[in-house]
Amino acid sequence: MSAILVEAVTKVFRHRPALFNWMGRERRGETRALSDVSLAAEAGEVLVLLGPNGSGKTTLLKLVSTMLLPDRGRIVVKDSDTRNAAQQVRRKVGFAIASERSFFPRLTARENLDFFAALNDLRRGDRALEIERALEETGLTESADMLVQKFSTGMYQRLAIARALLKRPSILLLDEPTRSIDLGAATRLWQLLRRTARAGTTVLLATHNLQEAVAVGAAVTVLHRGRVVGHRRLGHATSVEDLQRFYLREVEPEMETEELLMRGVS
Repeated sequence: MSAILVEAVTKVFRHRPALFNWMGRERRGETRALSDVSLAAEAGEVLVLLGPNGSGKTTLLKLVSTMLLPDRGRIVVKDSDTRNAAQQVRRKVGFAIASERSFFPRLTARENLDFFAALNDLRRGDRALEIERALEETGLTESADMLVQKFSTGMYQRLAIARALLKRPSILLLDEPTRSIDLGAATRLWQLLRRTARAGTTVLLATHNLQEAVAVGAAVTVLHRGRVVGHRRLGHATSVEDLQRFYLREVEPEMETEELLMRGVS
């Protein structure tokens, strides 16, 4: 069975006016984030999610992590259904969100990781070693004893990835992991993701970066307006230009390449 199996999943966010809606500007309504989405990721592969902003990539990651539950359909992670066995799923999943802001700013990076290691029930005798490994893998060893409030956006991003790696998850979920990270740090992260996948971890990676997708991905699934509109395997011979043509054909065939670049898709 696939390490991650998403079957006909639909997710709708319903909203209603604020309590004090004096001007009557807000109306009840709903936003359909995902519609009948199906995909599968095998053990030890990197499956890349591509798509414009608002296409449902982050929502899908949150559903796999059990932060959200599907309205229809089902998601199975390593033989555990996210609806019926959420606790088992969470033990297997590490998740780093692009807008992560849940660290303690007055603690150091090492102290933050020690706190979250305890929350993840890492054995006390193993914590120091696992923390050092996560710091080294994300290039934060020299900044380990710096207060997190002094971190740049890119360092904060890497710390979120370090936390996701702490418990050696069998499923790793990453939302735009190289956003705000310089090219050197991004290249090291790509190397880390390839090593992680070779060790058997399944990686579900949401990104706008086509170079990143080609560098680490075994396959690409394209989302557009909450639906899967394309899927293809990637090989050693796949170039960024090949993937860009595929993306344009599936999502926005009318958009010129220059416009796509301006919107940050590559």
